[in-house]
Amino acid sequence: MPLYKNNTLKIYNSLSGEKETFVPIHEGNIGMYVCGPTVYSNVHLGNVRTFMSFDMIFRYLLHLGYKVRYVRNITDVGHIVDDVDEGEDKIAKKARLEQIRTHGSGTTLHRRFS
Repeated sequence: MPLYKNNTLKIYNSLSGEKETFVPIHEGNIGMYVCGPTVYSNVHLGNVRTFMSFDMIFRYLLHLGYKVRYVRNITDVGHIVDDVDEGEDKIAKKARLEQIRTHGSGTTLHRRFS
């Protein structure tokens, strides 16, 4: 029998200000969608915080016996430098500066985070 059947998981709801019992949409299954790294520069401690936090949550949910689909995207593809409406894409700029050949958005730079 999965641990989640006998153990209540409480999560803080910042909207209500209360701890609430976690109840998945489909019993025994959880979907996690997490914003991923910004791939136009090298990994740094700020990036690692997100990886570690959600990896720990993912592993704890697995420990409780849930089936977890964990999706992490690659962010900032298509974001413009200085967040203006026109200009050069951040990843394209970094690839140009480092003379990196790409075969798709972020292909070489995102490997630094894998």
